[in-house]
Amino acid sequence: MENNWEKTILSDKVLINPGRNLSRGTLSVYVSMKNLEIGKRNIYSFEKKDFSGSGTKFKNGDTLLARITPCLENGKTAFVDFLKCNEIAHGSTEFIVLSNINNVSDNLFIYYLARSPEFRSYAISNMEGSSGRQRVPTEPLKKYELNFPPLSEQKAIARILGSLDDKIELNRQMNETLEAMAKAIFKSWFVDFDPVRAKAEGRPSGLPPHIDSLFPSSFVDSDIGPIPSGWDQTPVFNIAKYINGAAFKNEDFSEQCNGKPVIKIAELKNGITPQTKFSQKELDPKYKIDNGDILLSWSGSPDTSIDTFVWTLGPAWLNQHIFKVAANRATDRYYLFYLLKYLKPVFIEIARDKQTTGLGHFTERDLKALKICYPPEKIILEFNNSASLIFNYIFQLKLENHTLSTIRDALLPKLISGEIRVPDAEQFIKEREDIK
Repeated sequence: MENNWEKTILSDKVLINPGRNLSRGTLSVYVSMKNLEIGKRNIYSFEKKDFSGSGTKFKNGDTLLARITPCLENGKTAFVDFLKCNEIAHGSTEFIVLSNINNVSDNLFIYYLARSPEFRSYAISNMEGSSGRQRVPTEPLKKYELNFPPLSEQKAIARILGSLDDKIELNRQMNETLEAMAKAIFKSWFVDFDPVRAKAEGRPSGLPPHIDSLFPSSFVDSDIGPIPSGWDQTPVFNIAKYINGAAFKNEDFSEQCNGKPVIKIAELKNGITPQTKFSQKELDPKYKIDNGDILLSWSGSPDTSIDTFVWTLGPAWLNQHIFKVAANRATDRYYLFYLLKYLKPVFIEIARDKQTTGLGHFTERDLKALKICYPPEKIILEFNNSASLIFNYIFQLKLENHTLSTIRDALLPKLISGEIRVPDAEQFIKEREDIK
């Protein structure tokens, strides 16, 4: 295949911090650094506020590149595609905005260029400032040397990488919908007691007869308020084992990323990244986690760190501040997971009450004090019939996203550098999918 790529510098092909018109005081979309999620192309959350006159300005098609440590090293980069037509948004002063030049460069290709390891290494190597507030200036980026493909090949590269991210995004949206369905069933049966209330009021519950018959038609008083007749109240602690992760020291980590990854809260939220630590140390097997394990983070910034997760990234070691949670009865696994998900706001409030210097936590003592209404096993088994299907489908989609991300991350630098040309890329993807 003919090599017609041009050796050039970035500023000849890409607009860096292009001018955007937005008047001071204009109410518009505002994107902060926290709105950029590590490893994800899209922006999923934002707010609206008046433009103060300072900060970056951007529109659909632009790429936002975090320029400050540690956000740049962590890979915070986003493609803007959610704004209304011709809408101008504003954001953090710590973004660098990258945009195309008409008939020269493609916006989505620019995004993937900004995601490439070679570009990121160059940007990091040119950071300036004190150790705590280092940032990359725009001038070195303008001089970044690269081989730049013609516009048609840029679009083809962006299409290939974009199709992988599009599928990842579709799976993510499906998982959101599926999880909302499971949460709705859990809340209806075990929190609002809708079937019991319907029967108590002489209304049909809407459930199949064999399920409807399992629910009582009355309530009894308890320490936690009215609960269905025949159901128990018990501490959350009593229905599972909560194993805290190991306390690692600096000398436990391998320098060459050998061994198993050490999973902290950052890995629960962002997956395994270049910042993840690895360890070859052999620990008690209780600290080992693998696909399908339920993990509950109990320490950190309450609103962003406290949550329940299902691990999908293979064998690893669990760090402290996270519980590995195992139901005492195998039949309680799915009930337990959605119970912990439902209790997330409660855990956050407990952690916030103990918050110091930005961090909060809850403990085993709190789990022992927190009582829930515990249904009979027959009802849990019926819940499992729906919840297990949803849970396992979500799990499979997460595994698929991991495979797609691995393919994308392996293919991206090869396409951006020209090591793999577009006709070879489709075969590359096919071979990786065959391995899966």
